[in-house]
Amino acid sequence: MRDETIAIHAGYGGDPSTRAVAVPIYQTVAFEFDSAEHGAALFNLEVPGNIYTRIGNPTNTVLEKRVAALEGGVDALSVSAGMAAIHYALANITEAGNNIVSLPQLYGATYTLLAHIFPKQGICTRFAKSDNPSDVEALIDENTRAIYCESVGNPAGNVADVEELARVAHKHAVPLIVDNTVATPILLKPIQYGADVVVHSMTKFMGGHGTSIGGMIVDGGKFPWRKYPDKFYMFNRPEIAYHGVVYVDQYGDAAFAARCRTVCQRNTGATLSPFNGFLFLQGIETLALRVERHVENARRVAEFLRDHPQVAWVNYAGFPDNPLYAMAQRYLGSKRCSLLTFGVKGGFESGRKCFNALNLFKRMVNMGDAKSLACHPASTTHRQLTLEEQAKAGVTPEMLRLSVGIEHIDDIIADLSQALDAAA
Repeated sequence: MRDETIAIHAGYGGDPSTRAVAVPIYQTVAFEFDSAEHGAALFNLEVPGNIYTRIGNPTNTVLEKRVAALEGGVDALSVSAGMAAIHYALANITEAGNNIVSLPQLYGATYTLLAHIFPKQGICTRFAKSDNPSDVEALIDENTRAIYCESVGNPAGNVADVEELARVAHKHAVPLIVDNTVATPILLKPIQYGADVVVHSMTKFMGGHGTSIGGMIVDGGKFPWRKYPDKFYMFNRPEIAYHGVVYVDQYGDAAFAARCRTVCQRNTGATLSPFNGFLFLQGIETLALRVERHVENARRVAEFLRDHPQVAWVNYAGFPDNPLYAMAQRYLGSKRCSLLTFGVKGGFESGRKCFNALNLFKRMVNMGDAKSLACHPASTTHRQLTLEEQAKAGVTPEMLRLSVGIEHIDDIIADLSQALDAAA
């Protein structure tokens, strides 16, 4: 099936008891066992079934299957937020003494997690000086456990060379973990290019309506955990935290997602609400249509901004003279993401004035909403970073980040025009 069809049908064949066409909301904490023996069999992973919503829920299971199908993975785990997805995906394979090698262009909270939170647990992150795979490879050593990147950097807009990063990762026997939130599987499927794990903030484009917070971890199912029994012992030895299961034996290709669920989520509890899972299913049904409008509107906005006298620069990968163009062409084809940045002439103060003058654009730190959204990263998402750290992440004082929505393009441009006039 094509993406548009997968987004509507994958993972659900109807409710056998009620014949409900829409996925029901199973708003329940726990599920009844037939007997003590049945409960034991469920906990021993001998039979399939539901135990407790913190571990799994039928509504969320459909969502997980649907996103896994869109990304081309073998299994997925839904969690309470995109940051929980990133945290679990990395915590699943690291411990004190290990390191992660990351591209420098990251969402602000992701940078904080990697640069300041993980080190307190003995896990350090080595940030490459650029997104060039050779700069990443130079930082890998025997204690490296993953390479991490965003397929399209937020807010930098860089397009990662996923295929080459995967080659580097596999050369050194580590997985490549890719945050695909900005591109969505409609524009880019990292697993097709060799990525091993994909994470999403479902809060953004996948949900699409700014109503729910959630995250997703997709297991590509191709990394050979069994081949490295010492480096990735957590998949190859009995798991003390879950009844002695050996994940590569019990779950095969889906070992990564299974351990995320039964060790990380079961014991720390970042569980997606079934109601939010239901809302994400509604959003995904129109994902392909929305992305099509997002992409077209963003192109029109970029062209308007490029010609405006109050705009110093526009970072949009759809312009042939943009340094990002070649990589975007390779991975996104003729389409470009609707996240773009531009600089207002006059520095920080002019950027702030333009931001404050917006009316149609909502001033907020979310993205991927049906509504057009604007952010001044230097004041918000990256405020906790030093000026040097901001620069490495692609943030400058005058920069505004736009998440171009699906409203009528004339109304979008009219709002930007009056805001730029106010900043002049």
